[in-house]
Parts: sequence; C-alpha cells; structure tokens
Amino acid sequence: MIPNNLYQPGKLTLSFELFPPKTEKGEANLYRHVETLMEYSPDFITCTYGAGGSTQTKTLDIIRTVKERFNIPVASHLTLVGSTADQLRDYIKEAKAQGVDHIVALRGDPPEGETEFQQTDGGYRYANELVELLNSEFKSFGVFVAGYPEKHREAASMEADLDNLKRKVDAGADAVITQLFYCNEDFFRFRDQCDARGINVPIVPGLLPVTDLKQIQRISSLCGAKLPQDFVDALGSTEDQFQVGVEQAVAQIEELKSGGINGLHLYVLNRSKAIVEIMKRLDTIPTA
Repeated sequence: MIPNNLYQPGKLTLSFELFPPKTEKGEANLYRHVETLMEYSPDFITCTYGAGGSTQTKTLDIIRTVKERFNIPVASHLTLVGSTADQLRDYIKEAKAQGVDHIVALRGDPPEGETEFQQTDGGYRYANELVELLNSEFKSFGVFVAGYPEKHREAASMEADLDNLKRKVDAGADAVITQLFYCNEDFFRFRDQCDARGINVPIVPGLLPVTDLKQIQRISSLCGAKLPQDFVDALGSTEDQFQVGVEQAVAQIEELKSGGINGLHLYVLNRSKAIVEIMKRLDTIPTA
C-alpha cells in the first residue's frame, strides 16, 4: 500500500516517469538525467514498458538500478496486453523480488498495427481485474491507476469512463495519475466529477512539458488530448519552442497548485533540461 503520508495537504508530492531506452548509450544518458532530476527531491520514479510487454525485463532492470543508485521508491507499469493472469503474477513476483514499491496498473493500448484491445486467453480484459489481483495476492504494493480528464479515446462517454475509473478505485487503487492535458479546466472538472462519484483517492495531474510542436501534436493526437489554439500559435510563431513550452508548463503548474493539487507527475521523456528550467521557476518545490 502507498504510505499514508505520500499525498497529503500542504505537501506537493513529485514523481517522474521514464521509459526504457533502446541502446546502452541511451541507458547511460538516462541515468545522468535521473541524477540531475534527483536535485528536485522526487518522491518516486515510474518506468513504462513497450507495447505488448516488449521491454518488461528492461523496465525492471532500469527501475532496480534507479532505486539502488539513488535510494528512491520506484514503480513499474504493468498492462494486460499479451499476458495471461499467471504471467502477470510472475511479473509481479519478480518486481517484488527486485525491490519495486508500486505498480501502475493499466489495461494497456493495442500493439502497433492493431486498433482494438484483444483479451489474451487466460488473461484479463479490464484494469480493475489487475487491481483486484494486486490487492488480493500482493498487498505490499502501492497501486496507481490512470485517469482521463478529457475521456479515454475508446470510452463511449465521459460517464462510462468515470464508471470504469470508479471500478478501479473500488478494487483497491490508492491514487489516480492522469493522462497528459493542457487545459486545467478539464482537470478541475474531472476532479469534481470524481469527487461526486465517491472516488476519494488522490487525483494527481500528469503533465508533459512541450519542447517541440510536431512531437506534441503527434502525441496528443494518439491520446486524445487537446492543445489550446493560442499555445499552438505561440509555438508555431517562434524558433524558441523550448522556452515557450517551459513558460506554459510553469503557468499550468502554478494554476494547478493554486487549485489545491497535492501531487504532480511529470512525463520527462528521459530528459532533464526542460524539467530543470521548470523547477527553477517554481517556488514551492525545494531542491535537495
């Protein structure tokens, strides 16, 4: 279970998300970036894995090394894609043996080339089933689940998407980390909707700082996150997209802080430069 003091009023809990590099050089660079990010005292670090579980072993290697080198709690993503229930159990057992503290429990996106999620024979169809497995057989893990301020792209409606989130929380999720978004009104509305439904765990905004317009247009089109037109115009009218992105992220975070968030999850794309610039401008996230 996630410690009770991880998310609490008056404390801005900070977490960063990594992904497994494809090369040894990329992995070495990753650890250098993590060392830089550690100056901002993150509370934990998460790591994804490739579609269909293609980098599961590398994910465990990465987060084990991060924990050993930097003495910080770590979380592994875990999806249902391509795995039976027994294979999920095996991964969770290995994660526990390697010192993983938390699991980010996800259904997962279809592998490249497929348009719909396909349940594996002997596997699960919904993320709440994975949460139930964790809470019945592996109670030592903290469990995070995903939330979608603008609705999951496959959900029939926002109401249906909220029903799905409620099932995940009722199954034992400890906190919700959101999909990236750029309109804070969507997050605040989503948080109110969660509260109205009795989803009474921390709702943590997940943010991806923008440093390249084409890149974020591709990412946002895949996950269904809208980009404010004035932000797109500002990025498109300057050669210094990095600086525009940093300024937007700082303004977004400051507004979220004013709105009473008690956690912040940053998708860092295995880089530290933008995060460093953002952190320098935020007053209430102390350096170590």
